[in-house]
Amino acid sequence: MAQKILVVDDDLNISDLLRMYLEKSGYEVVIANDGRQALECFAQHSPDLVLLDVMLPKLDGWQVCREIRQNSDTPIIMLTAKGEAFDKVFGFDLGADDYVVKPFDAKELVARVKAVLRRKYPQNTETEKIVKYDNLIINLTNYELWIKGSRIDAPPKELELIFHLASNPNKVFTRDQLLNEVWSYDYFGDTRTIDVHVKRLREKLEGVSDEWSLKTVWGVGYKFEVN
Repeated sequence: MAQKILVVDDDLNISDLLRMYLEKSGYEVVIANDGRQALECFAQHSPDLVLLDVMLPKLDGWQVCREIRQNSDTPIIMLTAKGEAFDKVFGFDLGADDYVVKPFDAKELVARVKAVLRRKYPQNTETEKIVKYDNLIINLTNYELWIKGSRIDAPPKELELIFHLASNPNKVFTRDQLLNEVWSYDYFGDTRTIDVHVKRLREKLEGVSDEWSLKTVWGVGYKFEVN
């Protein structure tokens, strides 16, 4: 299954932005908006990594980090508007694995998440092929398609096709490209094969989410569109 990230921030805009970028990268995301809720979510969900803001209501990020470290070595990346060296040293002394100062670039933060997870769980991040969106998980490692929490039967090529499209959100692929990249160059069928597989996938994915869709780009091909 997808690795799970606990995002702890009382700014709802930042939480939603991080959820969007992390889910696009294939992670499962849990949100907490104060320190006490963060500890409850940590105990309930056992995340693989915590993105932890320092300035939080009820319990600040320092205390949350301290309490997590009493029983767990789960990676923690601190998020804060404070950039002084003392705050960074204090965070590292408490057991934080990385420290990001606001405002930050979301793509850079996701890259830091991946780097920390690679160091902590090298066997998982290198081998698993999982893409996750709202109500949708495509696991190419185990060849599983999950829709709204239920496993759905799908032939291997359907899974490989939707995985390829969903791994490149909003990118348009021609039918010839999809034949070459999913079926490989030694496939001697015609492009109607793509249309048949897309039709079957649409039957499975219809009405699943309003945050993404499998779109036809007329005269060109197909794309996995993310709103």
